[in-house]
Amino acid sequence: AKRTIYTFGLRFTNNLSQCKHCQDKLKIYGGKEVLSMHQVLLYLLRSSPALVPEEEIANMLQWEELEWQKYAEECKGMIVTNPGLKPSSVRIDQLDREQFNSSVITFPIIVHFGIRPAQLSYAGDPQYQKLWKSYVKLRHLLANSPKVKQIDKQKLTQREEALQKIRQKNTMRREVTVELSSQGFWKTGIRSDVCQHAMMLPVLTHHIRYHQCLMHLDKLIGYMFKERCLLQLAMTHPSHHLNFGMNPDHARNSLSNCGIRQPKYGDRKVHHMYMRKKGINTLINIMSRLGQDDPSPSRINHNERLEFLGDAVVEFLTSVHLYYLFPNLEEGGLATYRTAIVQNQHLAMLAKKLELDRFMLYAHGPDLCRESDLRHAMANCFEALIGAVYLEGGLEEAKQLFGRLLFNSEDLREVWLNYPPHPLQVQEPLTDRQLIESSPVLQKLTNFEDAIGVLFTHVRLLARAFTLRTVGFNHLTLGHNQRMEFLGDSIMQLVATEYLFIHFPDHHEGHLTLLRSSLVNNRTQAKVAEELGMQEFAITNDKTKRPVALRTKTLADLLESFIAALYIDKDLEFVHTFMNVCFFPRLKEFILNQDWNDPKSQLQQCCLTLRTEGKEPDIPLYKTLQTVGPSHARTYTVAVYFKGERIGYNFPQMAHQKRFIERKYRQELKEMRRERDRK
Repeated sequence: AKRTIYTFGLRFTNNLSQCKHCQDKLKIYGGKEVLSMHQVLLYLLRSSPALVPEEEIANMLQWEELEWQKYAEECKGMIVTNPGLKPSSVRIDQLDREQFNSSVITFPIIVHFGIRPAQLSYAGDPQYQKLWKSYVKLRHLLANSPKVKQIDKQKLTQREEALQKIRQKNTMRREVTVELSSQGFWKTGIRSDVCQHAMMLPVLTHHIRYHQCLMHLDKLIGYMFKERCLLQLAMTHPSHHLNFGMNPDHARNSLSNCGIRQPKYGDRKVHHMYMRKKGINTLINIMSRLGQDDPSPSRINHNERLEFLGDAVVEFLTSVHLYYLFPNLEEGGLATYRTAIVQNQHLAMLAKKLELDRFMLYAHGPDLCRESDLRHAMANCFEALIGAVYLEGGLEEAKQLFGRLLFNSEDLREVWLNYPPHPLQVQEPLTDRQLIESSPVLQKLTNFEDAIGVLFTHVRLLARAFTLRTVGFNHLTLGHNQRMEFLGDSIMQLVATEYLFIHFPDHHEGHLTLLRSSLVNNRTQAKVAEELGMQEFAITNDKTKRPVALRTKTLADLLESFIAALYIDKDLEFVHTFMNVCFFPRLKEFILNQDWNDPKSQLQQCCLTLRTEGKEPDIPLYKTLQTVGPSHARTYTVAVYFKGERIGYNFPQMAHQKRFIERKYRQELKEMRRERDRK
């Protein structure tokens, strides 16, 4: 804000410094020229003669061409005003003195290249909008149709021609050339760049006032943000847009009439390039982008991404504290307590404690009129705030803030924040590795430690992680791994969420969720567990000690339990390193193979592209044809019916998606296939 106001002052000063009367009165401040306000006012008074004085018009028409061009160039880009007109002020783009009737002297013509407001041009015309929507729908339907009929091609061409016809209408064109008589217009001494900066003043005023308010929020949360824009981003609801004063249309028109001339004005593609997230093509485009090794800041200017991160932080903190505070509670009980703490209704209450509704930036429209919608937005805002605190202040600051808000009582807060160590760590405070010599189970686990390159301080934690539920209570592990699996799931969610948040800055919350689901699902976890040979170290109640084939879910649980043991014995940094090696490199393959898109979602997307024009989209119907196998391991044969016909899995949309990826990453796909063949 300070930089922009300072620039505004310098722009004005640069204009004034060209005035001979002002040159001797300029003061030097910090190496820059600054004028006092009374000198500014004197400049404005001196710079406001008539653009073409009536008594001088005959003389000016007789000027040599070079002299006239010099005067016209001086006026070019200047704001001139005629108080009786609407709009009263306009920017001069050209000044022409052609006389079409030699017997009558006419004033020179001001030429202004303007932009008609969208509402008054074809872009705001309801007929054009309706025709454009039908044209886009038909074009998309034809692109996804196996056989395109000639009559449909003709329809598309007709609509395209009708759109072009509306665009060419003089009354509808966006770019307009305005010619005005210079009679009655007065110079102002102000050029379009100064006007452009002046139009930013309402925005700057709002910005400065809002950041003054955020200083009060810093006190409420007990943490002072160094990066102020991060706090503002956390408070920005997706519905928010910049405030250009009481009437945005006036600001827009003033920029068009008096601001710097722009070849493109208000181009939605430019302004909303990073905000669009709807539509199948947009989904495929965004989800085909690989992660950035050297990530840049995200250009998505609302809090949905921070909310995605904060949600994982809140779930992690809740899971960790519940796990330690209730050492005898089973996984189901822990999950019930966690749900009560992290549900939106409760988070909205915590947001109310911080008075976040007073600091949220959102559009005062129909979106948040209902109390339930506002509470939901406050809960999201609270998660975004926790995410912002975690990003800048780290996990400890986020933990302290969450603890302070959960409990008003100092005693309860102390219990929550200072939880006891794990029961296995209580029994042997320093280390339990001395027990390895007397335990064959622990001796076998040292081979796994050697394989992964991590030496556990409390190796019984590792044994607990590998103990399946079928094993009864024993004094070595004090139970099975289901509680650890509960904790490991939240830890993996947090680490994966943070990685995706940082390395995929162009992805919205929904896109990040799809990537995370493909990364930490049962299938991927089981695959990693198999590659590390975890099934060989699983502790079961099988006395024969023969290798046991474990189900996918059991292998995934083993891996999550191991992650929990790694976190309890070491810290979160070790989990980051483990996932950097074993999980995150797989993201490239998931993106190139579109593994983030599950088969059922793909089917529904493809059916959506084949809808009949002008009708509601047909939905696929599923019919079970056959069921075989025992009740605990059933196999179903299901047929899909679409528009009354049984269909296979051959859609033009699928072919289009594959071609899109092939064209974009031809070299990467070749290398991936070569690597797969080599293996």
